[in-house]
Amino acid sequence: MKKRFFFVLVISVILSSLASAQSAAADQSSGTPRADSAAAQQCQGWLNVFNAGDRANLLEFLTKYRPDTAAHVDDELGFRARVGGFDLKKVQESTPTHFAAVMQERASEQFARMDCDIDAKPPHVITKLDLRPMPRPGEFAIPRLLQPEAIAAFRSYLDKSAASGAFSGAALLAQNGKPLLVQAYGMADREKKIPNRLSTQFRIGSMNKMFTAVSILQLAQAGKLQLTDPLAKFLPDYANKDLAAKVTLHHLLTHTGGTGDIFGPKFDEHRLDLRTLQDYVNLYQSRPLKFEPGAQWDYSNYGFLLLGVVIEKVSGQSYYDYVREHVFQPAGMNSTDSLPENEAVPMRSVGYMQPDPNSPLTSNTGTLPFRGTSAGGGYSTVEDLLRFANALASHKLLDAEHTTLLTTGKADTPNGTKYAYGFMDSTEASLHCFGHGGGAPGMNGDLRICPESGFVIAVLSNLDPPAAQRPADFIAARLPLK
Repeated sequence: MKKRFFFVLVISVILSSLASAQSAAADQSSGTPRADSAAAQQCQGWLNVFNAGDRANLLEFLTKYRPDTAAHVDDELGFRARVGGFDLKKVQESTPTHFAAVMQERASEQFARMDCDIDAKPPHVITKLDLRPMPRPGEFAIPRLLQPEAIAAFRSYLDKSAASGAFSGAALLAQNGKPLLVQAYGMADREKKIPNRLSTQFRIGSMNKMFTAVSILQLAQAGKLQLTDPLAKFLPDYANKDLAAKVTLHHLLTHTGGTGDIFGPKFDEHRLDLRTLQDYVNLYQSRPLKFEPGAQWDYSNYGFLLLGVVIEKVSGQSYYDYVREHVFQPAGMNSTDSLPENEAVPMRSVGYMQPDPNSPLTSNTGTLPFRGTSAGGGYSTVEDLLRFANALASHKLLDAEHTTLLTTGKADTPNGTKYAYGFMDSTEASLHCFGHGGGAPGMNGDLRICPESGFVIAVLSNLDPPAAQRPADFIAARLPLK
């Protein structure tokens, strides 16, 4: 589904010198690390106003100093509601016109880097402010716990998150294939007062990319395709001949093909008309490349949709039949599928979104596509995701060589991790894991498979991101390394 938290959030705001001076004084009294350059004062001034979260004050700043951003004040407040503001942890650079610092979200343990530029001339307006998620720096490392302590800490975190309304869904922690903690929280249907259970099926968003990548690697293992094959070999009538000739399966699997996304005004206009993978191709196949294949990494849902079409061409089956027969059934994933939204799935939860932090939770039904695709969608359970992880480890889906090929990082991403084939591959605080997340309004999921330690983390939620990502982050930071 839609792009997630490892992408750049760009916020450009202009603040006054007076606000910066007030912020500097507040920072000094609270002990927040700071520097004395004009850039430091201006950027910490923005941070102070942002953290305060007062709409009238923020709107006043935007209206006075950057009128073209005033219309987006609620978007910025919504972002602040999700992260809870930021604590400045360490200044990295401070020059007259540039300021960089390490920050941590107040609502979670996620770290971010701030890069901020100002105009050299008074009143030193902020011309650029980038916030990029980053791995937790070693100097702020969280102590790892023994297994019983980690389980107890995870259970306590989930209980508190569910009680506060921050989490609704199911969570699982396993080691060497055996569950250590598995629990459901919150409501699957608030109107009908149906609670979430372990059998509740949650929409998984982009986590479906893992199943698509496994399918492509299965066909490669069987000798039915090569990862160096161009798209044109399978779609000879593709409208953009240049794209089809240049983009290989490897490019599509690693988001380095320059094929772009599917979400936006065109998708919104045709959302319910897009019923097959070919419908998406018909809509987007005339678009130009965003960049030359292999030149950079750029998350592309459309690239994975094209991989689904390749699976159909090579296997002679629909994408849905192929993954059901070759991935879900061998793994024992009897609660995972991707039936259309207009077909009854009794155990499928309702997704609840909250676009505005001041608005009530509402159903995400009006945002959903007709059916999930090879790029994302469908539904699963945390226990089925453990079965998937176990099937990979026991080579029920791929042999050892192709499993390693599938899950080993190949392309650098903006958040410092690597993208493999449909899997993120990361090592944070010495814990190596691979997996994938998924997120869209009213849904969030995260699967992390940590082969050396034997741990598997699976969290699914029927709330907005990062409802599932935060619990996964919490326990991943505390697990023992063995």
